[in-house]
Amino acid sequence: MDQGIGIERTTRQVSPQVLWIFISVTVFSLAGTRLAAIAVPWYVLTTTGSPALTGVVAFAELAPYVVVKALSGPLIDRIGPIPVSVVSGTLSVLGIAAIPALHGTGMLSYPMLVALVVFIGILRAPGDGAKATLVPVVAVASGASLEKVSGAYGAVDRLAATLGAALGGLVIAAVGGATALWLTVGAFTLDVLVAGLLLGPRVACVDLRSGAPEGCTSYFGRLREGWRFLRGDSVLVAIIAVLAVTNMLEQAFGVALAPMWALQTGGGPAALGFLFAVASASSVLGAIVAAGLGERLPRRTVYIGAYLLVGLPRFAVLAIGAPLPVTLTVLAIGGFAAGFINPILGAVIVERIPGHLMGRVNTLAMACAWALLPVGGLVGGLLVTGLGLGPALWTVGIAYVLVTMSPTLMPAWRLIDRRRRTLTPAGPPCAAADGLPESSRVQGSTPRQPARSPQP
Repeated sequence: MDQGIGIERTTRQVSPQVLWIFISVTVFSLAGTRLAAIAVPWYVLTTTGSPALTGVVAFAELAPYVVVKALSGPLIDRIGPIPVSVVSGTLSVLGIAAIPALHGTGMLSYPMLVALVVFIGILRAPGDGAKATLVPVVAVASGASLEKVSGAYGAVDRLAATLGAALGGLVIAAVGGATALWLTVGAFTLDVLVAGLLLGPRVACVDLRSGAPEGCTSYFGRLREGWRFLRGDSVLVAIIAVLAVTNMLEQAFGVALAPMWALQTGGGPAALGFLFAVASASSVLGAIVAAGLGERLPRRTVYIGAYLLVGLPRFAVLAIGAPLPVTLTVLAIGGFAAGFINPILGAVIVERIPGHLMGRVNTLAMACAWALLPVGGLVGGLLVTGLGLGPALWTVGIAYVLVTMSPTLMPAWRLIDRRRRTLTPAGPPCAAADGLPESSRVQGSTPRQPARSPQP
């Protein structure tokens, strides 16, 4: 299957500023999300003392989040990622602001918090899906390769995790989990403003759907069209299967295992934030290196090495109670390796999807990759409750290695090294916006039946 987005390059100067604006939008969005990912579990854990109830809150947000994200693809394809991102972000600001506002008045009960995070998960999902769909659009508008933009997105993801964890841990320790969410409100507000006022006008002339056939006209018909394409690509299926399980294990680590480690060692939220910040900071460096070398890296070799370094060692060092300097060194090495994973897999996913299907296939792929995430907190909480912290860490670490290495035994896995680019003629030029070249345009390739990849 030699499909992918069609990219037309011109001799006119593209706008590198688009990539930096996209990076800014992503930093604001992800930093706010990461801070909330620490603040809410810590609030629940310290007010209830129950890892299981902490996992329930994570499930309540992520379950509807995954479902709505899966369903939002046709909407993104129809009206565009920027409008979806702006509307979703605006509504998310209001939902998140309700938590610290109610906490400040003494009205925030546990059932009310569960209801609010369900609401927030529903509101956030379309906007997050839209931002990921912007990767090929930004690649065209900025003149950068998919590997570079995907790598930059991965680096920003890690940077946001670093800032959110480091700043969040200190703020949460000072004012509490619920009150700290005002920072998330501020970050999401900046995200909406920059996306709507600066990024939107600069990518208005890039159309992934240009020249593509209409296909199905009903909403669910378009959704089925995306699903048929996704399940017919064995490489995408293999990647998504790995991501689904590892995301669940990461959620178990972040929501239940690591907070319980911080609680038992007496380090508290500051130590938890510092732990995440060290791993994230080193992964930023790894992602930056991956972005610069992306087109020259052997994808399969990097995949194996990165997952071996980021997998079991991180869980093992916490399980054996190693001294803090040793723990931080191991997490720093694993974090650097982790920075190479998302840029590579992100580029593989995007380059295999036709432009006119980008929204629905990409959001379906992300939703499937996140399908087990809602139960991650529950799994982590149950493991800690039933086995204790040390055995739970070993269990999750060993499972991580087995899951990430299993696809390397499949003959079809060699296809991740096959880079796909299809150059197609551009359609009629549209009006330029703030320096964006008039003839820069992404076009969807003509849909064909997906080729059968070698089966194991």
